[in-house]
Amino acid sequence: MEWRVKYIDYPSQYRKLEKELLSTIQEVLSRGDLLLRKNLEDFENTISGYVGVNHTIGVNSGTDALHLAVEAAGIQPADEIITSSHTFVATGAAIHHSGAKPVLVDIGEDHNIDASLIENMITDKTKAIMPVHLNGRLCDMDKITAIANKYNLLIIEDAAQALGATFKGKKAGSFGLAGCFSFYPAKLLGAYGDAGAVVTSDDSLAKNISYLRNHGRMDNGEVSGWAYNTRLDNLQAAILQIKFKKFPSWIERRRQIASIYNDGLEKISHLRLPNPPVESGDFFDVYQNYEIEAESKDKLRTYLTQQGIETMLPWGGKGLHQFKSLNLSEYSLPRTEEMFDKAIMIPMHPDLEDHHLDYVIKTINQFYRN
Repeated sequence: MEWRVKYIDYPSQYRKLEKELLSTIQEVLSRGDLLLRKNLEDFENTISGYVGVNHTIGVNSGTDALHLAVEAAGIQPADEIITSSHTFVATGAAIHHSGAKPVLVDIGEDHNIDASLIENMITDKTKAIMPVHLNGRLCDMDKITAIANKYNLLIIEDAAQALGATFKGKKAGSFGLAGCFSFYPAKLLGAYGDAGAVVTSDDSLAKNISYLRNHGRMDNGEVSGWAYNTRLDNLQAAILQIKFKKFPSWIERRRQIASIYNDGLEKISHLRLPNPPVESGDFFDVYQNYEIEAESKDKLRTYLTQQGIETMLPWGGKGLHQFKSLNLSEYSLPRTEEMFDKAIMIPMHPDLEDHHLDYVIKTINQFYRN
């Protein structure tokens, strides 16, 4: 259908970058620089400097970033990793495919893992915590780091939705042994296809992941062991480098949009809104998504669709433990389940104009007035 306000507007972003993108694509292809070339190295260095880590290893998806980080960290079959049910299936899959077990913890009011509940889930099999920084907001990393230190646990951050977000001035991806980013097209910084990266300041881990992404091939011609083919394409890296020039302004615009939404919707008693952007305080949120909890969610979504406003349900409206095929139904997570009963995501991307926002706000207000 023809949307009046799109949830994501890929063509609009492309039109603004078209000239520079096509010039760069032509340049890269004319040189034949396709795999593991300078554009990839340049982008990896850019991300390392931005996040504040020593190494970035580009891979072909955020999912593989998680998978390789878990494997390189030495997670073994029968180990346990604590994480959240409010996340994309890739988080749990990375744990499952290592042979380990995802142990699920309920969320707090900010929709991230409730750090106060983690300690009760630790067993002698627990080896790591995988905090998922959702919607562009970091988890409470002071509490999580303290727990990890107390029990000698690793921290592997799922920062797929949080590039640029900070907690007490420290960026997502820089707290644990490794941080994992996705550059899926709809992400804060998106490629034109799948892309991802692992970041770390651990030299040994970085070397192992660089081997794992490229069939285990080492500089001396040997192989480190059975590995994978999951490199970030050089062309996608070049595209991401161009987009990164715009990234600070995109983050600023997302925060402006969140502020406008909060101001326009805060008086509706039927809604629970995300935390508003603040200039000081512990959290600097970057608003990958604007996820609200709404009474009469399904009716609201139908109404918005009828008015030409595109919306989404997080993960299709279910947490990991609610997918029967994943065999995680042993978990009872009341706050997570309440959230999924009410959660809906309204349009959030830097190319939204103020008149789009005014229309969304007006339409939601009309629905609840009626």
